[in-house]
Amino acid sequence: MKKVIINKQIFLFLSVVAITILLIHSFGQKNLYAQNHNRHGDLMGQWRSQIQFSTGDFATIKDLEFMYVFNYGGTMTESSNYDSAPPVTPAYGIWQKIAPKKFALKYEYYGTKAPDNTKDIIMGWLPSTRGVFSEIITLSENGNYFDSIIEYKTFDLKGNPIEGGGKAIGKGIKLTF
Repeated sequence: MKKVIINKQIFLFLSVVAITILLIHSFGQKNLYAQNHNRHGDLMGQWRSQIQFSTGDFATIKDLEFMYVFNYGGTMTESSNYDSAPPVTPAYGIWQKIAPKKFALKYEYYGTKAPDNTKDIIMGWLPSTRGVFSEIITLSENGNYFDSIIEYKTFDLKGNPIEGGGKAIGKGIKLTF
């Protein structure tokens, strides 16, 4: 009988230790989330922005919009309402908080061109350029809107700068339910 009581006491002790360890680990995870949220701020999530270029190849486009997704950890994806003209990939990039309510972004995409001859038509649209965006976003006080300044550079397939880049401003809104 003593052996059963001792086994129950050991089991109870080990259970209390295990629960304590789980609670400490859970608190640590919440603290890690809070630290990352403070580091990244309120930019995480999905945003829509109207973009207006003042210089470069995109300056004539008056209805350009970007959709952004800012992920936990500092990665992002951007797509525009012109991604199908000609077909291009979404842009992929990185972002970081640089000051309260201010963020730096860098994202890139690959441009395409139509095939030069019927022999290449089977390949579909072919790689032609690489675009690189550098953007500074400043959030509104309530965190639901932003203003941004964008610099866009273009490169050929060998990485040499080519004409076509430009400067733009953006006005974004956070998507919510």
